[in-house]
Amino acid sequence: MSQKSKPLILGVSGASGLIYAVRAIKFLLEADYSIELVASKSTYMVWQSEQEIRMPPEPTQQEQFWREQAGVALSGKLRCHPWGDVGAGIASGSFATLGMIIIPCSMSTVAKLAVGLSSDLLERAADVQLKEGRKLVIVPRETPFSLIHLRNLTSLAEVGVRIVPAIPAWYHNPQTIEDLVDFVVARALDQLDIDCIPIQRWEGRR
Repeated sequence: MSQKSKPLILGVSGASGLIYAVRAIKFLLEADYSIELVASKSTYMVWQSEQEIRMPPEPTQQEQFWREQAGVALSGKLRCHPWGDVGAGIASGSFATLGMIIIPCSMSTVAKLAVGLSSDLLERAADVQLKEGRKLVIVPRETPFSLIHLRNLTSLAEVGVRIVPAIPAWYHNPQTIEDLVDFVVARALDQLDIDCIPIQRWEGRR
């Protein structure tokens, strides 16, 4: 089975910084990947708070919503799941995937994953990746980190979770907010062996 024939699970938690999710969706769809998307309950409130936009709860309407935000009308495949649908395919280990990325990832989500709690579909899907030994990447968007945050992140790192904080680089001479965001998204997708974002990578001093 080829890489693109299996979907990537993309979780969106209630952390600030939804632009990270939007840009990830944009580049994945443009590269013709298949995405299984689940947004936490808090994500709806964050959209309203940060952008004064209402995210629709119905899956078909939500797919259109994310495509409009990403500016990708037709490319790739996108299927959205209600946050409470713990009977969805992505809640089972027998559902084959490329892995999962949670972007952005709240500290509440980090804490629940660190102790094995699965109170919604996002957390259950992530827990499945852990128990199946699949790739799980999280992009925490919080500052500063408390000792509790760091201990929870350490617990996840110890079981193989790849942690890519939303910290941009500057060596690629960013000119826009999107340049800063895209660098973080690209580095997160690197952890899944997905290279679909045209960023300037470090090649050493010349």
